[in-house]
Amino acid sequence: MDISIIIPTYNRLWSLPKAIESCRGTKCAVEIIVVDDGSTDGTWEWLQQQSDMVILQQQHWGKCWAVNKGFAIAKGKYIKFLDSDDSIAKGAIDEQFNIAEENASDIVVSGYTLVDEDNNQLQQQPWVGCDDFIAQQLGECDSSHYSAYLFKKSFINDIPHRPDFAYRDDRLFVIEAALKNPKVSIHNSFALVHTSHTKSKLQLNQGMQKTVQDFQHLNIYKNILAQLDSEGQLTERRKKASVNALWPLCQWIARHDVDDAASLFEWIKKLDPDFKVKEKGIIGFLYKKMGVNNTHRLLKIKRGF
Repeated sequence: MDISIIIPTYNRLWSLPKAIESCRGTKCAVEIIVVDDGSTDGTWEWLQQQSDMVILQQQHWGKCWAVNKGFAIAKGKYIKFLDSDDSIAKGAIDEQFNIAEENASDIVVSGYTLVDEDNNQLQQQPWVGCDDFIAQQLGECDSSHYSAYLFKKSFINDIPHRPDFAYRDDRLFVIEAALKNPKVSIHNSFALVHTSHTKSKLQLNQGMQKTVQDFQHLNIYKNILAQLDSEGQLTERRKKASVNALWPLCQWIARHDVDDAASLFEWIKKLDPDFKVKEKGIIGFLYKKMGVNNTHRLLKIKRGF
C-alpha cells in the first residue's frame, strides 16, 4: 500500500462523503481508513454501506484516540491525516507521493485553499519557504495545515497524537516531527481544501474548553522550548518565532486569568528582550500608556472577561 489516509469523524455525515470522495481516483495505491468516534448522526450506518475503505468504531474518546487507532492498522508507506470536514485537492495525492518517492522525503509539505460551506474559494495560502523548519513550526511564518502534508510512516511511527493536548494535537504533532530533522520536500501547489464553516470545530471553543485549549497550547511551548534548550538548539531565531505564537496566546489567557497572563508575558520578555507590542488603536494606546499587565486587568474589568 502506498498511502494510508486516516479520517477521524464525529457527527459529520454532512461533510464526510465529500472528504472520502476526494481520496478516491488515484494512480497510487491508497487505503482510506475512517474511524467513527461514537457518532450519533447515522455515520456508522452509512460507513457500513461503503465497500472501498477500512472502517473502525470507538466510543466518543476524541480525535487523538481515533487517529491513533487508525494509525495502528495503517499499511501505507506514507500517511495523510484528513479532517472529515475538509478534502484533498484533485491530483494532490499522486503528486505528493511522486515527490516523496523521487526525493526520499520524510515529509512533503504543501499549501492549502480555504473555502466556505458552499465551496466558494475564500483564500489560497501557498507554502512559505523557510530555511528553519523548526522555527517555521514554532511561529516564524505560516506553516500551512498538517492535513496538507504527507508523512513517511516509518518517520512518524514514534509520534502519537497526544490526548493530553487534544485541542492542539496537530500543532504538537508537526512540531515533534520537526524536532526529528526531517527531509522536507515541497509540493508547490495546494494539496488541502480547508473548509470554513459555522458548525462545531475542535479548535474553536468557548468557556472552560477555551481555557483548557489555551493552557494546552502554552504547555506545548513550555515542553518544546525546554527540550530545545536542553539539546542546545534553542536559538534566538527560534525564541523569537515562539514569541509570535505566545503573544496572542497571552492576550487570550488574560481573558480568564490576568495573573497567568502576566507570568506568560514575563517569559515572553525573557525569550525576546526586544519584544514590543505592535497593537494599534485604543488597545495599543492602553498598552503603551498603562503597560501590558495593567491593560489586561482593565480590559477584564471593563469587558467582563
